[in-house]
Amino acid sequence: MPQLRLALAQVNPTVGDLSGNADIVVAWARHAAQRGAHLVAFPEMMLTGYPVEDLVLRPAFVEASVAALESLAARLAHEGLGELAIVVGYVDRPTGAPTPDHRQLPADAAAFLFRGQVVARYAKHHLPNYGVFDEYRYFSRGDKLPVVRHLGVDVAMTVCEDLWQDGGPITAAQTATAGLVVNINGSPYERGKHDARLRLAQRRAAEAGATLAYVNMVGGQDELVFDGDSLVVTSAGAVLTRAPQFDEGLVVVDLSLPAASDDRIGAVDVRDGTHMVVERIDLGTDPVPSYGAAAAGVAERLAPEAEVYSALVVATRDYVRKNGFSSVILGLSGGIDSALVATIAVDAVGPEKVHTVALPSRWSSEHSIADADELARKQRTQHSVVPIGDIVDAFEKQLDLHGLAAENLQARVRGTILMSLSNEHSHLVLTTGNKSELATGYSTLYGDSAGGFAPIKDVPKSMVWQLARWRNGQATLRGLTPPIPQNSIDKPPSAELRPGQLDSDSLPDYTELDQILDAYVERDLSRHELLASGHDPEVVDKVVRLVNTAEYKRRQYPPGPKISVRNFGRDRRLPITNRWRES
Repeated sequence: MPQLRLALAQVNPTVGDLSGNADIVVAWARHAAQRGAHLVAFPEMMLTGYPVEDLVLRPAFVEASVAALESLAARLAHEGLGELAIVVGYVDRPTGAPTPDHRQLPADAAAFLFRGQVVARYAKHHLPNYGVFDEYRYFSRGDKLPVVRHLGVDVAMTVCEDLWQDGGPITAAQTATAGLVVNINGSPYERGKHDARLRLAQRRAAEAGATLAYVNMVGGQDELVFDGDSLVVTSAGAVLTRAPQFDEGLVVVDLSLPAASDDRIGAVDVRDGTHMVVERIDLGTDPVPSYGAAAAGVAERLAPEAEVYSALVVATRDYVRKNGFSSVILGLSGGIDSALVATIAVDAVGPEKVHTVALPSRWSSEHSIADADELARKQRTQHSVVPIGDIVDAFEKQLDLHGLAAENLQARVRGTILMSLSNEHSHLVLTTGNKSELATGYSTLYGDSAGGFAPIKDVPKSMVWQLARWRNGQATLRGLTPPIPQNSIDKPPSAELRPGQLDSDSLPDYTELDQILDAYVERDLSRHELLASGHDPEVVDKVVRLVNTAEYKRRQYPPGPKISVRNFGRDRRLPITNRWRES
């Protein structure tokens, strides 16, 4: 059997940085060549970054993507990397039929580069249009599968969703007797997705009758975070290698693959009723001599808390870095939410770049001030204290405010101070609210909801506690001081907007609340189904009412990393003005 040394480049592109992303390809291609690779695969839309959203509707951007691809092919040859075959994602010119409104849409494409040339181009066949994906808006679908014969092996290229849907390229690859299917991806992270990903790759490899290589990007892009988890499986389901989650790097594996068939390849009918044409491209390369297989490792999957925490850290780091911020700032209340966000920030960008501000009011408890100070001291953040009592008094002398309006004034003063310090020193303000609060509207517009990025926006309150305990436990295992004060974890949560106030005055117990929110928000269960599962009718009605009336607040909330099946923002999109209610 011919052997092929394959490299998967699990890397972190930036949307719109075509030259910078091309530099990444060249750098990692050089690493792959130094390790003796014959073929290296990069993620989906590597040259443009992913997702590019409405940038692809700009003809100049599409032309720049194509020019970057052709320039990259020539550059690789010029720098002595021409004999290394490369599969890379980019945006291609329109290839399909016009849309019903007569638009010509570009293609989410993969290219095969060799000896300074773009020898094959493939346009993604299956276009996802669910959850965070909106690809019917952006792309035309391809109906042609190139099979490139390289070193005696027939190699088929597919892109992301082509793996998740039946038929299409996988069926065509099986009919074409491809020995290797390279699937390039921009697959966003969700909790537990790696299990589904592996099972799917094994199933598709069996259907194609070929070894399947899955390469995914890492890093954060606005609300999405990519976890890598690149892997190679055989048609029998054996896992040959699997990359670490959230780590940028190169996976190299030696593959024993069947020799290419000389059977004639023609049109192939696929299961969804469309027609896919398979084209063979022979590079004229001779099979390489056999050699002993390299030891390819299978990285251990992260524990659930480690997985989520890593996603939050990576997303925060990349949002700061890719948007040109040099530092972050957040209000440190002594509570669990701000404590976890501060810890994520320190792990993401380092304590010297994290500015924490305690903003005590007349109602702030001594332990809250002390807990904030303890966290800042342990984690060595750049800490300051700005009492807000006199500022609130000045507002109250001018305004006749009572009850909730008076309470929320404190939050708005804090938000104003943080945004002012951000303006003065160019810090990015990190918002500290969690998903349970966001769901129920338990936040103050232009107060604690003010900011530029919300690291725990998609993290339910009960998980906030889990992550805090896990992070402290990891420090203890390493012989280090736990970063989060134990009192911040143990004490009842409170916004401290009035004497003796607790979250439980306004919200159900967080354990029950999060169960109801998971069912109602993420799984779309009805009121009847919630009651059937044993929840108290009054609690259900209260939670549903709070969720339904808080949409206007959620629309004004900063972006934050998606970790769940359905986050607020890209996943769950409801009208603000909406009188429909379930009975």
